[in-house]
Amino acid sequence: MGLGVSLSLGTGLAAVGFTGFLAFSALLPTAQPAWGEPIGPDATQVLSAESVSSTETTTATIEDPLGQNPLYANGELGEVTCRPPQMDADDPKSVETFVHSIADCLDAAWGAYFEEAGIPFSSPNRVYWYAAGNSPCGPFPKEGTAAFYCQANQGLYLGVEDIVAASAGSDEAEAYTFLLSHEYGHHVQGQSMILAEFRSLRANADEETADELTRRNELQANCLGGVFVGSAEESLGYGKSERANILDSVGLRSDHAGTSTHGSVENGRLWTAHGLDRLDPAACNTWEAREELVR
Repeated sequence: MGLGVSLSLGTGLAAVGFTGFLAFSALLPTAQPAWGEPIGPDATQVLSAESVSSTETTTATIEDPLGQNPLYANGELGEVTCRPPQMDADDPKSVETFVHSIADCLDAAWGAYFEEAGIPFSSPNRVYWYAAGNSPCGPFPKEGTAAFYCQANQGLYLGVEDIVAASAGSDEAEAYTFLLSHEYGHHVQGQSMILAEFRSLRANADEETADELTRRNELQANCLGGVFVGSAEESLGYGKSERANILDSVGLRSDHAGTSTHGSVENGRLWTAHGLDRLDPAACNTWEAREELVR
């Protein structure tokens, strides 16, 4: 289980476990996007050593991170047993406890999967915030982002109260579960060297190509999030209505007028549903998908 910290002005630092994620509204079509793409290790601002634990960096050599990744050769994730407590969206501590439990399930499920695939794996650092601060990838919060993944310290950062606000106070547990799973999907990409390859390609790309690469990256995280939720949905008690709610919410967080980095509503829903149904990371290889499926 990854170590975490809680950041709060006026109360100092309290050590707690938690995996950051982005929440979104399943209710209001006017809700603003709350998720951000994973940020790489080239940032200049650094969080103090007291406020985030270090984690070992994956050193595996993977010859083809995008095309023939060992992650794609291991079959289904397998049934995941996850029984989180009830969540009260009006109580930040309840939100922490709920998502902390989901994060434990994610650590266990993906940790076991990577072990079977023969890829080194370390759980992400978990960092909450209640007030403004800095990470190795820059300051938080910033407009439109309630949480983010920072590859520089393998950190999942969460604004506990911000995610609820970005969710319009929704108490639908599946919304929080899926967006945590999406952000964890970026950690999965990082541990399997996909993020490193993605960044290398994007660094030398023109704007149009860079946007396409970013869409492929985000749509894969949607699919990987779906793999986990689909594998755990029986123990979570999720049925057709919860799936519909997840897919509708993903649509709200897809590209609309003026954006081209997260994929269309149709494709955001498509890749999420693909993960939910197939339960296999191999089904999430957006990097080799036809262009029309990643627009």
